[in-house]
Amino acid sequence: MRETLSHQVAVTRPLTADPAGQAIRRANRIRRRRAGVGVALGMVTTVLIGAGMTQLADETGREGAPTVVIGDPDLSVQPLLSATVAPPAPSPGTPAGLLLDGTLINAEGKRLALPSVGPAERAHSLPSGAGLLVVGAPTTAGRSLWVAKDDGLVQVLLAGAGQIVLAPDASQVAWRDGKDLLVAGVVGDQLIGTVRTPVPDDAEPVRFVGNSVLVRLDRNGPAHALWRPGAGELTAVPEWGILNVYGALPDGRLIGQVSGSGPDGTCLAALDPKRALKPVRTGCGTQLSLDGAGGVSDDGRWLLVNGKVGATDQALLVDLQRLGTTLNVVPAGPALSGAVAWTAGTDVSYVDSAGKLVQVDVERVRAGQPAEPVPVAGLEPGDRPVLVTGS
Repeated sequence: MRETLSHQVAVTRPLTADPAGQAIRRANRIRRRRAGVGVALGMVTTVLIGAGMTQLADETGREGAPTVVIGDPDLSVQPLLSATVAPPAPSPGTPAGLLLDGTLINAEGKRLALPSVGPAERAHSLPSGAGLLVVGAPTTAGRSLWVAKDDGLVQVLLAGAGQIVLAPDASQVAWRDGKDLLVAGVVGDQLIGTVRTPVPDDAEPVRFVGNSVLVRLDRNGPAHALWRPGAGELTAVPEWGILNVYGALPDGRLIGQVSGSGPDGTCLAALDPKRALKPVRTGCGTQLSLDGAGGVSDDGRWLLVNGKVGATDQALLVDLQRLGTTLNVVPAGPALSGAVAWTAGTDVSYVDSAGKLVQVDVERVRAGQPAEPVPVAGLEPGDRPVLVTGS
């Protein structure tokens, strides 16, 4: 009996279930599934990276890439408290404010320090009214474009660009970059939807005309072209003798300076975009400056422009309602320099060549009382205040 039982214990009987084998087989199946998923993800990633590199190659392969810079905002810039020492606010009537030595002073006297913004050439209110687009003064490295928000955010949008022009509502910007002319939309603190076209060496944007950009083909001549972004290359404008463009009327026609045959050499005309900017309602008889400085009131009634009264350079107020064979002109103040900012159609501000602020009341000027320049407090030698437009 003892021997029989010992033989039975010594015999190894097979198990009905093999836990170790099942674990090994399950691990192999999981490993195979994971390997399959990894291969699939790798293929998808490869396709996406390839597409991205193709798109990047398309963008960077162009000659004269856009000089768009979307950098980190400078969040250290904060509005200054009213008690902080700063230049005093301009007198009432200033349309949107002044940029003075890195400080924005609006019409209500609120001050905003913009130390990150370099020397400015122009400043325009954003469509939302919550900040500015600032065009930098030209340097050896080109021009820059900044967005400066009322909450203190300051960010560069363009750097190293050529001539920069803004749409009247600041919703678009056009600029020269290398051999190309570019246009983009302004949304928040970014430029979007950039479109480009090649242009001649001396060409530069002049202003927006509806959805098109007026381009001067030769900065020293009257040849112009129109470019509608996305619709092809530039379309040459007939040789109408257009020298400068000052602004637009409510019906879309432009007010410009054209060559004249009279002793004064130039005239004013309404330029019709529907007829390739053909001059209509031309008025002559006043010697106008060739510097291109000037601006049209929002209601299209008045033009402030530089010209001569005798041998003296003056800002002239022109009644556009009476634009015809002759010009109805009255002296408005000292010659203007830089931007012209109209308010309610009867007030206009500008900065003269000495850096003084001039505020013109149209009715007083028409009554024979030209405006007098007023020094801007806090202005340092060599600095110039920049008038904010587009309020």
